[in-house]
Amino acid sequence: MRKWWWLLCCSTLGVKAQEVDRQQFTDVLDIKHFVKNNADVAVNFFSDMGAWHAYALPARSVDYGGFIGPLLMEMNGRWISNSIAKLHVSAQGREWHPENGTAHYYPGLIEQSYRLRDIQVRMRLVFTSRTTAMLQTELINLGRKPLRLHLQWEGSVALPSKEWQQHGQQLSTNVNGHTFYIGYLSAGKWDIHFTDTGYTSAKTILLPAKGHWQETQRQSYRQEDTTTTGFDVALQQNRSRWNGYLQSLLGADTTLQRLKVKCLMTLMTNWRSAYGHLKHDGIFPSASYQGFYGFWAWDSWKQAAATCLFHSALAKDNIRAMFDYQQPDGMVIDCIYADSSENNARDTKPPLAAWAVWEVFRHTADTAFVREMYAPLVRYHQWWYADRDHDRDSLCEYGATDGTRIAAAWESGMDNAVRFDHARMQQNHDHAWSLDQSSVDLNAYLYAEKQYLGKMAALLHLEDTWTAPAAALKEKINQQYFDTATGFYYDSHGSLVKIQGAEGWIPLWAGIATPAQAAGVAAVMQQPAKFNTKVPLPVLAADHPAFDPLKGYWRGPVWLDQFYFGIIGLKAYGYQQQADALLTKLWDHAEGMKDNHPLYENYHPLTGKGLNAKNFSWSAAHILLLLQRK
Repeated sequence: MRKWWWLLCCSTLGVKAQEVDRQQFTDVLDIKHFVKNNADVAVNFFSDMGAWHAYALPARSVDYGGFIGPLLMEMNGRWISNSIAKLHVSAQGREWHPENGTAHYYPGLIEQSYRLRDIQVRMRLVFTSRTTAMLQTELINLGRKPLRLHLQWEGSVALPSKEWQQHGQQLSTNVNGHTFYIGYLSAGKWDIHFTDTGYTSAKTILLPAKGHWQETQRQSYRQEDTTTTGFDVALQQNRSRWNGYLQSLLGADTTLQRLKVKCLMTLMTNWRSAYGHLKHDGIFPSASYQGFYGFWAWDSWKQAAATCLFHSALAKDNIRAMFDYQQPDGMVIDCIYADSSENNARDTKPPLAAWAVWEVFRHTADTAFVREMYAPLVRYHQWWYADRDHDRDSLCEYGATDGTRIAAAWESGMDNAVRFDHARMQQNHDHAWSLDQSSVDLNAYLYAEKQYLGKMAALLHLEDTWTAPAAALKEKINQQYFDTATGFYYDSHGSLVKIQGAEGWIPLWAGIATPAQAAGVAAVMQQPAKFNTKVPLPVLAADHPAFDPLKGYWRGPVWLDQFYFGIIGLKAYGYQQQADALLTKLWDHAEGMKDNHPLYENYHPLTGKGLNAKNFSWSAAHILLLLQRK
């Protein structure tokens, strides 16, 4: 009776349930590594706060005493070292070697623990800013006798670097054209020496029986950290910040919590701070793939739509970063880099920016952000009709600024999709070309943009100039692109390009289809020979002769952005049960969903194996969006 009274009181008085804590989520990702090739970034690792360097856990017992790395992420990723700071402990001239080691990755924290005879060693590392990680090392004497120990840190750089320098109790070396710093914050002087390949820092301590010793080290890339915050304060701030992220995402919901946390950790490790010619923070598609060290347009829109669930400031900045390079004519270019000479302005990406801004508003109620973005969004929307509508029929085509077909394929985001195999380029005016086929997904996205811009105009008390054009476009899409014989939407090349792909269900996501048209599309999506595969909704129907998930890129794999559009489209038209069945197949069969493997760029629809880039941001983003709207 007493127990039930207490529960009733808790409920009545609003006593909070136990809040989520990151210690519940051990090793959601396996980030153990050994650097054999310093250019190998196709692995898992840990970064935070937009830092341009990252670390991994030791995969071998011989590497305990330090964390792996760091990895530096400039135009190309490179591991600076297998361990830039590794601790060696000796007594009476003999080094003691690690025993019984464990290493774990928690959200926002990596740590390792091991024994050195009667000494327990614990090392923890967190990021404290966009340039700095803080490492605490603790030695505990478990024995009954005091121990005189010789401690020595050592490290070397595997990349071309300039000579090491000492500044009091701080070391530095120039790597990649930037300075990497190691600073010691503990009391007592370290005896620092430089070797042909690196450095050593040594001191002797007396560790009392049952006593302990601590040392804190700062490791900074590109900018010296002069803050005086101690590790305990930094750790508490880090824990509170990450528990806040977790609470925002998880709450009391227990559905696939470890998967949600993996998505969070993926996005945060891919976060890069403003640097060089990047004027705002943003998110790499994947720091685990050499070709993705920049910000892309539609990647940014998708990432922002999910990141606003736990870090609204980063979501807004990821959008701003792309609009920083909006062209005078309104175009938002394909991708941008810290070195702007590498930017790609030959094409843009499918128009999902207004959707992203509205998603941010839905979760933040930040009217000021909508007001900031509205005019740039309108200019971008108008650009499509000025530069990508060859025959001026208000139906747009993908294209390029340089007349090349490859750039037009990139603009679609579906680079080598089968539907474009026979398309050719046609010039609209100077610096504007279109493919000679109009795409159903592009015009569906533009319809959705009109809807979102209309909502923003109403919010900002502006004139409604969007309702009538949206209604007209909706009618054109249904007349131009839907085939009643097969019950599916297709691109148009004078006649329909009857290749069944993910573009065919975008009209459901956008709310364009009639109930009868939606029923036709839903029926095609349910066919095992086409889209209802082991991991469902590949971007090309599995019965097409060109279907090839291993070599196809956009000719067969399951991409989770297109999967998301399909699921949301089905649910919008009342096909909840069918959508849930497809979701269950994804959770049960796709690599990384229920294990500690990474999330991939795309998936083999017949086996569930992850394909192409690891730790892919928009995969993480769309999983979060799907789980939020379950």
